Amino acid sequence: MAITASMVKELRQATGAGMMDCKKALTETGGDMDAAIEFLRKKGMAGADKKAGRVAAEGVIAIAISDDKKSGMIAEVNCETDFVAKGDEFKAFANEIAALALAADTTDVEAIMGLSMASGKTIDITRREMIARIGENMALRLVQKIESDGVIGQYQHGEKIGVVVALDGGDDALARDIAMHIAAVNPSAITADEVDQEMLAKERKFQIEQAQESGKPAEIIEKMIDGRMRKFLQEITLVGQSFVKNPDVTIEKLLKENNATVTAFIRLEVGAGIEIEETDFAEEVALAAKAVTG
Repeated sequence: MAITASMVKELRQATGAGMMDCKKALTETGGDMDAAIEFLRKKGMAGADKKAGRVAAEGVIAIAISDDKKSGMIAEVNCETDFVAKGDEFKAFANEIAALALAADTTDVEAIMGLSMASGKTIDITRREMIARIGENMALRLVQKIESDGVIGQYQHGEKIGVVVALDGGDDALARDIAMHIAAVNPSAITADEVDQEMLAKERKFQIEQAQESGKPAEIIEKMIDGRMRKFLQEITLVGQSFVKNPDVTIEKLLKENNATVTAFIRLEVGAGIEIEETDFAEEVALAAKAVTG
C-alpha cells in the first residue's frame, strides 16, 4: 500500500511523532493507522525507558488546594531543561498531577503515577508518551500534603518555588503573605522549639570556636555565645524573622496582630538536593572533534 503525505500528516496529528517516524510506522504496518499508532506508542515507551537514567533537575512546583481550603497538595515534577519546564503542556501536566493527588488523598508517588488523567490515560503512560515526543526525561519527584482546621494559603514564585502554609486564625490575605515570606526567606522551622538539635549543636560549636579566638574570659565568651545563638534562632525561625513586606515587624508580631498562628508549612524548590554532574563544555567539544578526526 502506498503511503501518502496525508496519511503521514494524520498520524503526526494523532501522535505528535516526527514525520520520518510516522512514515516508517505506516510502512511497517502496511498503512494501518491504528497499528501505526500502536507501533509508535511501543517505540516511544522503549525510548522513554532509555531516558529514565538521565538527570532531571529542572521542572515546576504545582499546588492544589481543596475548595474548603482545609487541605492541599504540593508536588515537584521534573524535566531536564528550563525550556520544557516553561512550556504550557508541561505545566498543565504538573498541575493535573497535584489535583489528582489531592482528589485521591495520597502522597505515594507510585500510586499517583497509576491515577487516570482527564485523557483517560494514567499519569505514567502520559509521562512516558511526553518523554518519547519531547525527548527529555520527566519524573514526579515527590508530593507532600498539608492540612489545617483554619485556612491554607499558597504562594508560587514563578514555577521554581512553591509554598503552602496552614494557619489557625487569620484570613486568606494573611496566609498568602506568610507563604510569600517563606518563599523569600526560607525559614528552617516555625519556632525555636522545632529547630533540629543537631544543627543547633553544630552552630554552637562553631560560635564557641570563633569566640575563643578572641582570648576573652570564659564568662564573657559564654554571654557572647548566648547572644549569638539567640540571633541565629531569630534568623532561621519563621516567628523570629522580619516580615519581608515590612521589616519593622516580625512575623511573630504580625501573627499576634491578626490573632493567628502558623501550624505548618511546606516549601519546595525545584531541583533542591539533586546532584548535577559538572562538565567542561570546552573539553567535551575538543574530545568530540578529536573523535571525528580520528
